[in-house]
Amino acid sequence: MRAAGESDTAVTGRRASGPGRRLRAGRVATFAYFALNGFLMGMWIVHIPGVEHRVGIGHAVLGWLLLLLGAGAFAGMQLVGPLTDRFGARVVVPGSAALCGLTLILPGLAGNAWTLGAALLLLGLGNGCLDVSMNAHAVQVERGYRRPVMSAFHATFSLGGVLASLVGARTLALGWQPATTLGAAALLGLVVTGLAAPALLPAAERDTDATGPAGPEAATPSTAPGRRTTPRHIWVLAGLALMIMLCEGVANDWSVLHLRTVLDAPAATAALAYGAFATAMTLGRLLADRAAGRFGPVALLRWGAAAAATGLAAAAVSPWVPLALAGWAVFGAGLSGCVPQLFSAAGHFDPDRAGANVSRVAGLGYLGMLAGPAVIGPLTEAVPLNLALFLPVACCVVAAATAGVLRSGNSEAGARR
Repeated sequence: MRAAGESDTAVTGRRASGPGRRLRAGRVATFAYFALNGFLMGMWIVHIPGVEHRVGIGHAVLGWLLLLLGAGAFAGMQLVGPLTDRFGARVVVPGSAALCGLTLILPGLAGNAWTLGAALLLLGLGNGCLDVSMNAHAVQVERGYRRPVMSAFHATFSLGGVLASLVGARTLALGWQPATTLGAAALLGLVVTGLAAPALLPAAERDTDATGPAGPEAATPSTAPGRRTTPRHIWVLAGLALMIMLCEGVANDWSVLHLRTVLDAPAATAALAYGAFATAMTLGRLLADRAAGRFGPVALLRWGAAAAATGLAAAAVSPWVPLALAGWAVFGAGLSGCVPQLFSAAGHFDPDRAGANVSRVAGLGYLGMLAGPAVIGPLTEAVPLNLALFLPVACCVVAAATAGVLRSGNSEAGARR
């Protein structure tokens, strides 16, 4: 009800403030879920050696079992995308987070390889569900803000992993068993899930606040009634995600070995290669939204991928450890903003099918991250490791050359040009 003497402008401003507060709360909640996902998966990674020892398996068996983690994640991504479109992220994200948290306990309780395999399959399923649903909600928040905010969410995921490494190191030093620590992390995850859930945006928010990137091009795929096939444009984005995340997977598993085996660096120095990559990627994601807002997603993907190719090529051919470390850092900084732009473009391409489209891009990208380390291994049988690293360099070059594909699916990027 209007107060006496209150102007129309004041009434309008008062009405606008409600959705603004809700949108800001939704953004904070999205940060919480990204950080939680990074923390939960980081806690599992920290405790891999302890779980391996408790179950009594070797590295080879563990490697095969980890494939079940990836298979579960891929299945969860494909399953939850359509569910998010149907029921809304506000419903699906908390359920996915609870599933991811509860299944985190299972590897710590496993007593043999069979039960560990089942536990990893379920943990992967929960992680895949949370990954896609929270990214779909992030797209919804970004649409409401009408400017890029996706990269900051991904940076928060990385920070959650850093927190997990610190907490895990402390609990291991105190002699806690993996089941105890993972159980405590799962309980914390449920608490965070419950606290953040009420702030998530309802599905109707798409039609109120969410009028940013949605435009004629983004709405076109929805014009075909009953259409269920994935548009070709989404598969192109998914292919780019596969290549970019293949590069991330190579850095995760081969950066340290590159310095250790090719440049004969001490173990402590070689470990800095991944540290340089991960730190630069986290910092880059904190800055990528501003860069995307100023120069556009196409420029960010193009020049980011080009910088990544240059950095990794320099690291691969460098005879000096400092230059190689700098190359890995540039590689991480260049890649930092690429994947968030692809996820964002997929989500904005068709708001009514954002979850399904993000699941395609995230799923194929995840397969790339798993395939990257596996592909480099066989290549080293034919060529030295530093030359094998030119495969991800080539992927970055392709991504840079085809970055213009973002224009056709992201009307916000097109409007800037």
